[in-house]
Amino acid sequence: MPARNQDDPKRQALSRSGTLHPHPERITDTLFLDSEFFDPRDGVQVKYEMLRRVREEGMSVSRASAAFGLSRPTFYGARSAFEREGLVGLLPEKKGPRRAHKLSPEVLAFIDAVRAAEPGLKPADLAGRVLERLGVQVHPKSISRAQARLEKKQRPANRPERPFAPLLCSGVPTPRGGGVFA
Repeated sequence: MPARNQDDPKRQALSRSGTLHPHPERITDTLFLDSEFFDPRDGVQVKYEMLRRVREEGMSVSRASAAFGLSRPTFYGARSAFEREGLVGLLPEKKGPRRAHKLSPEVLAFIDAVRAAEPGLKPADLAGRVLERLGVQVHPKSISRAQARLEKKQRPANRPERPFAPLLCSGVPTPRGGGVFA
């Protein structure tokens, strides 16, 4: 296998994308040891080739898992994801929360009630009130985003977000008399 520098751009890109194979040194498959094309650091490529070997060449799951430096549960998970989603299924899932988990319906109801009583309250003040009353620490930016989502849902479907947007692109003078955009 050719030497590959720890700081090369491909390794950095694989690391950033979450597709860097956790143990490339464990791969014993000759394709990955003797080829410039097959990169043992590329987790997606490794998983795909492992799946292909089992399906197309009849290699046992245990042998393929060992040859590609992965566990049998990883093989079965990759196979299931590949069958369900194709190659995209071999990409790692996005890490972190999938939604604003601290903004439960109870917290949102409390924020709405406080906003109704005090419309000018800033998100930072709302976050303080939520912490005081409910014991949940919420970032002010999360409150702003939740409010923006709510306003977007409440906007009538037939009303454009920016009422003058079509005029700005049509060659008609702007409402402020600032000239014509062509």
